[in-house]
Amino acid sequence: MVSAPPQTTEVLVVGGGITGAATAYRLAQAGVETVLIDRFDLGTQASGANAGSMHGQIQFSPFRDNGEVWARRWAPSLELLDASVEIWKGLNDELGVDVELRLGGGLLVASDERQLRMIERKVALENAHGVASQLLSRDDLRRVAPYVADEMVGGELCPIEGKANPLLATPAFAAAALRAGARIERHCEVQAIERTRDGFELSTTRGRFRAPRLVLCAGADTAPLGRMLGVELPIEGHPMQVNVTEVVTPLVPHLVYFAGDRLTLKQAGIGSLLIGGGWPATVHPRTGRPAVDLDGVRRNLAVARRVVPAVGRARLLRTWVGVNNGVPDEMPIIAALDDVAPGLVVGTFPYLGFSAGPVMGEILAALARGVEVPFDLAPFHPSRFG
Repeated sequence: MVSAPPQTTEVLVVGGGITGAATAYRLAQAGVETVLIDRFDLGTQASGANAGSMHGQIQFSPFRDNGEVWARRWAPSLELLDASVEIWKGLNDELGVDVELRLGGGLLVASDERQLRMIERKVALENAHGVASQLLSRDDLRRVAPYVADEMVGGELCPIEGKANPLLATPAFAAAALRAGARIERHCEVQAIERTRDGFELSTTRGRFRAPRLVLCAGADTAPLGRMLGVELPIEGHPMQVNVTEVVTPLVPHLVYFAGDRLTLKQAGIGSLLIGGGWPATVHPRTGRPAVDLDGVRRNLAVARRVVPAVGRARLLRTWVGVNNGVPDEMPIIAALDDVAPGLVVGTFPYLGFSAGPVMGEILAALARGVEVPFDLAPFHPSRFG
């Protein structure tokens, strides 16, 4: 039996999260024939399972653990996050969907003077890179966030942070990509990638696809996809869990973090509280699939109650698990790897990928088209790993 000939296009984008959908949209918008492929449905992995935090500051945990030398290396990522927030601001009009963006500011609180001095150094570094973060004294904190526990001694306010709805953003980009002329292949698992004389051929569960240019932006799956081409990318999947409460009266207008433990806390537009902060999930002993860690749930909720005592009056409704993609130095990987595989573009923004998705889409689309990018991408090249 003769197999069907491969389907052809100008660019193949593998990964149906927010970055892949945004990339396909920008390519199609520019008139480039594009096919977006995902082995599941769109936005069902990290882009749909995250809690919708909108980040724009240096995250405190790696700053504390890795020091200011690491933070100075990571700092160029701030420019990408700031640019992404600017894109987010215009998405309602551009995509025709209310993605529920609310930028109430990110509030990092400290429970002792040692934590506050570390926050002060972090704020200085952020200010040096154009982020208008402010150091808050105890009195400042009481004025900005009276709902925070009295034991907190101060903190930081980052004005460009907040939240959006992850269940709306990726589908909105995908719908816009379709309107612009892109094709989308759902439930299409890539089984093999081969280089051809003029590009790449992908063997999938839905047939073969050929294109001169290939964008790999499939989160934690980017590493095994790259390996099919002999490209090693140190991207790993980390199962993490998020909690959601019943609807409560308005309580938390900020995206709240705590310098003393893992915490993100925010209130969705409908009123439910979303509580997370990078708490790891466990693995089910029989299925090997990510599963909720109940001890982690209890500890996460205890931290939330310590920082915002009124959270303790809300009933927990659900906890779910998503797989976040991580990189050893927590910096993005963004590059056109023409020296290794001409036409190949790779991209991932670890841990903060939902926030960075819109700008990542613009960057990866530009790299795939071979046009200039308004950012210095040298710090994000995977060659830094040797």
